[in-house]
Amino acid sequence: MPHKNHHHGKPIPVGRAEFGVSEFGVSRFEFHDPYYLAVSLSWPGFAVAMLACWLAINLGFALLYALSPGDVTNLAPGSFADAFFFSIETMTTVGYGVMAPATTYAHIVSAAEIVTGMAFTAIVTGLLFVRFSRPNAKLIYADDVVVAMRHGQPTLMLRVASGRMTITSSATARLLVRLVERKSDGVFVRSIHELRLQEAHMPLFVMPWTLMHVIDETSPLYGHNAETLARGNGHLFVTIEARDHALAAQVWDIKNYQAHHIRFGMRFANAVTLDETGHATIDLARIGLLEPDSDVMPGV
Repeated sequence: MPHKNHHHGKPIPVGRAEFGVSEFGVSRFEFHDPYYLAVSLSWPGFAVAMLACWLAINLGFALLYALSPGDVTNLAPGSFADAFFFSIETMTTVGYGVMAPATTYAHIVSAAEIVTGMAFTAIVTGLLFVRFSRPNAKLIYADDVVVAMRHGQPTLMLRVASGRMTITSSATARLLVRLVERKSDGVFVRSIHELRLQEAHMPLFVMPWTLMHVIDETSPLYGHNAETLARGNGHLFVTIEARDHALAAQVWDIKNYQAHHIRFGMRFANAVTLDETGHATIDLARIGLLEPDSDVMPGV
C-alpha cells in the first residue's frame, strides 16, 4: 500500500492522468504559493483569476464606502453601484471629481485602496511579463509512435517538427519508457528506462526529425508488443531541448505517449517533397500521417 498523506484527516488526491499517476497529500492548486499558481495557469484561467481578484478588491472597498455613504461627496445613499464605480475610479487613480472623499474615514479608505490598486497593477504587470517572456519551444509532434521494420530490425520511431519559421539549432532529445514490471519475488514495480536513440542530437533543426530506437536484445522494449505494453501500462516520454535563435534562448519541451498510441506495423507517411531543383517543401499537416508498414513485422 502506498503511503498516504492527509490534510485535516482526509486524503487529497491529485490526478496526473497524462502520466498515469495519482497522488495524495499534494494539492492541485497551491494557494500558499501564488506565484507558481499564477504562472502555471492557462491563459483563460489566468484571465479569470485576475478578473476575480480585481472584482473582489473593488467589491470589498465598495462595501466600505457604502457603509457610510455620507462620507463620500455625491454618493447616493443606498446606491451600491455608485460605491462600486467610485471604488474603480479610486483604485485606478482616475478621480473624475464627481464623487470625492469628504471625511477622514473616507480619506483613509480611499488611500488604502489607492495603495492596494497600485500594488495589484504592479503584480499583474509583472506576471504578464513573466508569462509572455517565457520561451516556448512550439514543437509539433505526431499523434502516435510507430514500430516498423528498418534495415531488417524492428524500430520504434517518433516524428517531431519545429512549428516556427526561424532557425532552431543544437537540438537534443531523450526518449524514456516507463513500464510496470514484475520482479522475481512477484512484486510489481514501475521502472523507467532510457531508450538509446540512433540520432539524439540535431545541429540544425529545420526539417522534420524522426527519433529512432532499435528494438534489439538490449532494448527494454524487446519482447513487447501492443498487448503487453498496454497490460504493463507502458508510457513513452520524449524531452527535447534546443536553442531558438529568434528568442536567443534555450527552449525545452516534453511529450508523453500512452501505450495505445504506440502503433505496431505502421510507419510514417512522407511529409517532405523535393522539386527538380532540390528545394524541400514540408507539409506539417502530414507529420502524424501513418500508413501500413510494407515489411513483415516479427513479434516484438
